[in-house]
Amino acid sequence: MKLLRIHTSPILDFYTADYSTELALPLADAGISAGFPSPAEEYEEVSLDLNKALIKHPAATFYARVKGTSMTDAGILDGDLLVIDKSLDPKSGDIGVCFLDGEFTVKRIEQIDDALYLMPANERFQPIRITEESDFQVWGIVTFVIHKTR
Repeated sequence: MKLLRIHTSPILDFYTADYSTELALPLADAGISAGFPSPAEEYEEVSLDLNKALIKHPAATFYARVKGTSMTDAGILDGDLLVIDKSLDPKSGDIGVCFLDGEFTVKRIEQIDDALYLMPANERFQPIRITEESDFQVWGIVTFVIHKTR
């Protein structure tokens, strides 16, 4: 999968999604225990193409690399790669890539009573209330987060 950078901001670097390639990799479909080890009985090898698994709307999907720590408690770390679907309608509780007053940011979108907030997932950051004076747009919804473990 080749990434083509299309925009850079202080919080996110945006890339186009190249879904023209296929790479089917073996998938252990029996499940991997995150608790006690389980016997690998009836292991059946199937394959998985990450493009097909992660991208439901190819023409509306982009990637962005995260810069910063405001979403660490949501499992989004500095350097993580986000899969963003611009075709999805935002719902309260979604994690969205939002354009606010000239800057991109990634936050959880929360509607509380009649007010809309962008909620960080790190206590060192404050919620952002969206007002009528805000230049605001939900750019896309984060559908997957990819981060290195090593």
